[in-house]
Amino acid sequence: MGLQGALHLIYPPQCLSCAAPVQSDFGLCADCWRETPFIAGLVCDGCGTPLPGPDSEERALCDDCMTVKRPWDRGRATLIYDGNARNLVLALKHGDRMDLARPASDWMARSAQPILRPGMLVVPVPLHWMRLFRRRYNQAALLSRGIARATGLEHCPDALTRRRPTGTQDGKGREARFANLLDAFVVPKARVMRVRDRDILLVDDVMTSGATFAAATEALIASGARSVSVLALARVAKDG
Repeated sequence: MGLQGALHLIYPPQCLSCAAPVQSDFGLCADCWRETPFIAGLVCDGCGTPLPGPDSEERALCDDCMTVKRPWDRGRATLIYDGNARNLVLALKHGDRMDLARPASDWMARSAQPILRPGMLVVPVPLHWMRLFRRRYNQAALLSRGIARATGLEHCPDALTRRRPTGTQDGKGREARFANLLDAFVVPKARVMRVRDRDILLVDDVMTSGATFAAATEALIASGARSVSVLALARVAKDG
């Protein structure tokens, strides 16, 4: 019996969500898997939200991405922010469940395959230093590190700085969300050369209106990034 087998005898694998017994580490039990809305099939090429209709090689866009000009090129998301997916995101974000970053980043790496480019630089959306001090970790940076590992791409966790506290976006409408994030991000001088002429994969945990991704993308483009594509663990999707 190998070391892994011995460890499983002592610490049997448990479901990431409910701690029920499972076959392998970092997995979900059958019940939690059914309650976790993974995004599959036809999706919006701009933000990753699921779309009705059969999957197609032609580029499809949701109503939001046809209405709101996105500064980034392409986007994907792994989960719909609902049900058990919402529980997992909140556990990672506020519940000190840093162990969730490993499986989540592997799921995200698979979702990102259609938008990956050779030599991409993986960059997380940053927290303001005061919030980072209180929370002790940036969940987007944990995810981006795992994605870089899974895809073999270069990782730059400090390519962006959030230069002022922006508070929570909860309860704000679309216009207020975008106004709140205006000029909130900057590429530090020490990282401009890492960003310049690079294709960027910008990573965050949740996408709602796209305001955070838009502000961060604009900062990267202003510092000379060749292109930006975005990747979220979960996408808030409209009903219907």
